[in-house]
Amino acid sequence: MGLLKHLYSPSFYKSLADALAAVMPSFNKQRFISQIFTDDFSDKELKARMRHSSEVLHDFMPADFDGAAKIITKLIVHLRKKGIGEDSLEYMFIPDYIELYAIDEFEPAADALEFVTQFVSCEFAVRPFLLKYEKEMISRMIKWSKHENHKLRRLSSEGSRPRLPWAMAIPSLKKDPSPILPILENLKNDPSEWVRRSVANSLNDIAKDHPEIVIRLAQKWKGISKETDAIIKHGSRTLLKKGHAEILSHYGLKSEQLHISGFKILKPKVKIGKELVFSFEVLNGSKNKQTLRLEYGLYYMKSNGEWSRKVFKISEKMITPGVKLNIERKQSFRKITTRVFYPGKHKLSIIVNGEEKGVRNFELIQ
Repeated sequence: MGLLKHLYSPSFYKSLADALAAVMPSFNKQRFISQIFTDDFSDKELKARMRHSSEVLHDFMPADFDGAAKIITKLIVHLRKKGIGEDSLEYMFIPDYIELYAIDEFEPAADALEFVTQFVSCEFAVRPFLLKYEKEMISRMIKWSKHENHKLRRLSSEGSRPRLPWAMAIPSLKKDPSPILPILENLKNDPSEWVRRSVANSLNDIAKDHPEIVIRLAQKWKGISKETDAIIKHGSRTLLKKGHAEILSHYGLKSEQLHISGFKILKPKVKIGKELVFSFEVLNGSKNKQTLRLEYGLYYMKSNGEWSRKVFKISEKMITPGVKLNIERKQSFRKITTRVFYPGKHKLSIIVNGEEKGVRNFELIQ
């Protein structure tokens, strides 16, 4: 797969220009293409190309947003008839256009978001409206959470997440997420797995600032359905990784009679770009079956010499009395863009039902 920015290609813009001409008879395709392909276009990354597309399109649209919204509606109807663009990332410039040019017009903007998100997701474009019109936007999103279209229902939960990745955070919802809880309540039994996963992700966001709210919902929603139980489990993942006592208790994750032995790191010096290999055994020393949640914590050395722990899940299963499991795992230190590896002393821990049961040191070398 090539770079995402290459979705904005000459063939895409030709197709878009043809579609725009079909809904705007006076549209000048040649001038549109020439304005798109500026001298620095090839240097623009994905988001910059998206914004550039919005800005160029604005030169060809009616000055008032009501007029522009009618053209956008016609464009999407036309694209659907041609079987073009449904849920395609390159059409994200349409929500971006609404964000850019309708931010001062809440009602027509919200109506446009409602229509457009059923063609291409508006989860990022809705964020500035949440910041500027929080009460009105959340009221609209609560209505969307009951809509027959699953894409609109998902927008209500995904767009209102306090900490949506790659998007601006909503500080007021990080401080107090109670306004969005009715949305999550409405969607806890949603028939769409895509929507339910969004609910879980919103809960996980909330758990980072307000674990007590998620624990309360876990208790309230427990046993409603297997799907709702799955939402809570996925929404509690950060709390589980942190070994939060109340959520461990909620899932019956006790560690007293679960014992590890033979914990070793095969080579205590690992080159950056290679793999760390470790093994251990875990024994259920109780007289009863127990849920066993196995994880390991990697203490990465940071640039300042301190450590930062990241938890990785190994497995979760029932283990019968007296059973001993042999575990071997590998952890890659292949160079990646999302993390810088620093040579020096690192640590690895084994986590059993939220409790660290053993720690070993190793050295990362160039």
